[in-house]
Amino acid sequence: MNIEAPIHGHISKRFDQELEDIRNRVLTMGGLVETQVSDGVRCLIESNSELATQVVKKDREVNRLEMEIDHQCLQILARRQPAASDLRLVVAIIKTIADLERIGDQAQKLGKHQLELVDAGVSSSTFVKIEHLGQLVSSNLNLALDAFARMNVQDAMETISRDVKVNAEFEGLMRELITHMMEDPRTIASALRVSWCARALERIGDHANNICEYVVFLVQGKDVRHIDAIDKLDI
Repeated sequence: MNIEAPIHGHISKRFDQELEDIRNRVLTMGGLVETQVSDGVRCLIESNSELATQVVKKDREVNRLEMEIDHQCLQILARRQPAASDLRLVVAIIKTIADLERIGDQAQKLGKHQLELVDAGVSSSTFVKIEHLGQLVSSNLNLALDAFARMNVQDAMETISRDVKVNAEFEGLMRELITHMMEDPRTIASALRVSWCARALERIGDHANNICEYVVFLVQGKDVRHIDAIDKLDI
């Protein structure tokens, strides 16, 4: 099975350059989003309002990159009329940057929650519970972007299978929070804050999963959306 796919050379070296340029810009956007996510978790754990402000502001740069890359892709579609693997690459990039932008939105929520919590006087220790979930999600996002960078199906499939751990961690955390709220209603406000942040992280994991599915589509031309993770491993 072909698990990696290089960009093939074209008669037009300019076309090669355009494709390589947008790939590199996607990776730049991915790196920015990775930092935004890890900083978003850290600002909650450390009760760091300055870092939270940076996380919120960074979303503007993520949005700008999405618009610029999307415009580049549309220009390539109009001027080059790509086919086969080239068309899949452009489509995969358009889909990937949309998910990266949504990851940025979820990371921004973490920063906004931290800033709101400062005003509410909620202790940072409240958010220690999401630290492990944040680590799992950040790791999966890193692996997803690495799979995209190398166009590696095997790594993409492995990352998809790891999403099960993210979901299990999220569900376990939610059960724990519900128990705390039932036992002590005074914890409801802080527990809800934690649950909102945990939900944002779980959604980031889903978007990382989507990026891996685009890698499979790009390399093999197969649409594996809405297929169970176990079945995907057999593709």
